Order: sequence, then C-alpha cells, then structure tokens
Amino acid sequence: MTLSFADSTAERFALLLGLSLFFGFAFEGFYADELPRRPGGVRTFPLLALAGGTLYSLEPRFGIAFIAGLIVVGSWIYVYVRRQSKLDDTGAEGAFVVPACNLLAYILGGLALTQPPWLCVAVAVAAVLLLGGRRTLHDWAARVPSEEVVTAAQFLILVGVVLPLLAGLPAIPFTTITPFGVWLAVVAVSSISYASYLVQRYVFPRSGTLLSAILGGLYSSTAVTVVLARRSADEGMSAELGAAILAATAMMYVRILVVCAIFNLTLARALALPLLALAAISVVMALLQARAATHSARTKVSPNPLQIPTALLFAVLFIAVSMLTNLAHTHFGRLGVFTLAGIVGIGDVDPFVLSLAQGGAAGIGLATAAAAIVVAASSNNLLKAIYALGFSRGSARMPAAMLAVLGVTGIAGALLLVR
Repeated sequence: MTLSFADSTAERFALLLGLSLFFGFAFEGFYADELPRRPGGVRTFPLLALAGGTLYSLEPRFGIAFIAGLIVVGSWIYVYVRRQSKLDDTGAEGAFVVPACNLLAYILGGLALTQPPWLCVAVAVAAVLLLGGRRTLHDWAARVPSEEVVTAAQFLILVGVVLPLLAGLPAIPFTTITPFGVWLAVVAVSSISYASYLVQRYVFPRSGTLLSAILGGLYSSTAVTVVLARRSADEGMSAELGAAILAATAMMYVRILVVCAIFNLTLARALALPLLALAAISVVMALLQARAATHSARTKVSPNPLQIPTALLFAVLFIAVSMLTNLAHTHFGRLGVFTLAGIVGIGDVDPFVLSLAQGGAAGIGLATAAAAIVVAASSNNLLKAIYALGFSRGSARMPAAMLAVLGVTGIAGALLLVR
C-alpha cells in the first residue's frame, strides 16, 4: 500500500513537531538557569518550525513565502543581538547561540519537507549535542594551541582542495603515475602520520617512553631513534630506551604494509609474510629489552609531522624516486632497482614504497617490487643503527646491534623473495 501525498506530508510534519519539541526541551534544559529571559524554548521552537514548514508548503516551487519568513525571523534576531550587545549584565555567552538556535528551529521546517528524514534527525541531534557539550568544547578550545588549528586547516587543504584539482590530469613523464596519484599518496601518508601524532598528543599525553615510541614509529621510526639515542647520551642507555627504539622499528613495518595495502593489495599480500615476520622479530627483541626496563618519564612528543612544506617535499621526492626507479629498471634491470632501494633507505622510504605500490615504473614484477621494498626498509634499519650509536655516543650498542641484525635479516629475506 503506497502513501498518498497528504499522508507523506502529515508524516513530515509529525517528524518536524517531534524534532522541534526535542530541540526545545534540550534548549530550556541548558539555558533555564543561566538565561531565564531568553527567547526560544519548548513552545517557541515548535511554533517556529511549524511556521517554516507551513510557509514552505504554501509555495514550494520557489520557496518565496519561506524566504519571506526567514527574513522576518532574521530581522528579529538582528534586533535581539543588537539589544543584547548593549547590555553588559546579561549572559554574553548566549548572545549569538540563542538566536542561532531560533533560526535553526525555523529552518527545520523547510528541511523536514525537502530532505531525507535522517538528515533532519542528524541536524537536530547535532544541535543538541553542541548545546550540551559547550563546556567541554570550550575546554578543548582553551587546551588546543592555535598552531594545531592551522595544521588541521592545512590537512583540509591537502584533502579537500588540492586533491580534487588534480583529478583527471595525465601521467607524469617518465613514470606511470598521475599527479592525482602522487597527491593521494601524500594524503594517505599524511593521514597516518597526523592520526598517530594526535593520538600521542591528546589521547595519551602522559604515556611512557615505550608507548610514545610505538605511536611515533607510525610516522617516523628514524626520528624516534634519533630522539631516544640523544636522550641516552644524557641519561645512559636503559633497557626501556632500547626497547622503545626496537618497538618504533616494528611499527615501521606495519606502516609500510598498511600504505601498500591502500594502493596495491596484491603487493601487500606479497609483503605480508616478510614484513610481519620482521615486525615480530622486532617485537621479540623489544620484549627482551623491556623485561629489564623500569618505567620512566614520557618521551617528549615529536613535532607535528603534517605541514604544507613537508607535504610538497614528499610529493617532489615521490616523483623523483618514481623517475629514478623507472630509469634504474630500464637501464640496469632488477639490480638497478635493488641498488636504488638500498640508497633510498638512507632517507625516507615512503616515497619509494608508494612509487612501487602505484606502479611508478612499468614492467617491475611483483616479486622484484616486494623484495625492493624489504631492501629499502632493511637499509633504513642499518642507517638507524648508525644513528643510534652516533647520537648516543656509543651507549646504544645493544639496540644498534639488533637494528643491524634486522637489516641483514631483511636483506636475506629479500633475496629469498626473488629466487
């Protein structure tokens, strides 16, 4: 049995009445004591919502009646805000929130008649949650530094502005990747790094050295190794610091596998066994170190990894590495790719990993690509072993030796992949 137009409209008005009553009850509950003379509430909101719905239904084609009502409500809000701004002894906090709630109650009328019911419910619930969470939101706003807001804006620019603009552009010369693919890789790596940073800073701000290193390893195990090695130069290399260095390296393998899975699930399947095996070895080494560890103060949170210059540098490195990989494979074959993998391991391995995951060089087989990624990660471990010894002034001999073992083991595993 199908609903008639009248039945459908009646259901919409019933939903509108229920949502506006819910909104009004919540509004009065939050502002009854602080602003006893405020406009709006359990009667006003349903009346405004019903007025909005009725005016829209009178002329739904252009919504002229609804717009006229919106102008009237807006004028009333303007007069209210202007009057409130002249009064110093009234609740300044509600000077804009209260009229905004009244305006939203009116708009719910048109929303309920034109949009899916789930959207109307979502808007009403979101408004109530924002009202109820004002103290928590104010506390968050006071605790979050202004530079974090700027960084979040930069992330939105990376995802919502730059990425759509690059869609449809042709492939970059000497590679098979497109500008959209490059920036998608930037967004993927930046998202993982930024999420890890936010968890470390705001979810576990008082975490110990080991947890800080695990979270830090999600965006740079090399940076974590350097920080902890420098700390050991002042405090001496403890078992906890050694375990933290190895735990960060274990997370490096996990990060590489996740990044590969995002862009090339087949390559990720080929890498799953060697990378998870190396991660497991790293975890065992970290546990052996941690058995003798005593918990210490938390490690300082690493700087925010998400910056526009960093993203641009990553994009340039990604393109350059893709071109070099293509040239190395074209002129020197598998040996050239492996040599390049060993070289890029000295720096950031992510551009190389993403280049192979997105097919930056045509003709490289699956086994060769997987082995090259393992070689790059192993080369990075050898570099971290040198960093650990150098920045710790020789006190990090045990974790450096374990990193070297991981590097050699990884290279041996890579050879098995291409046999």
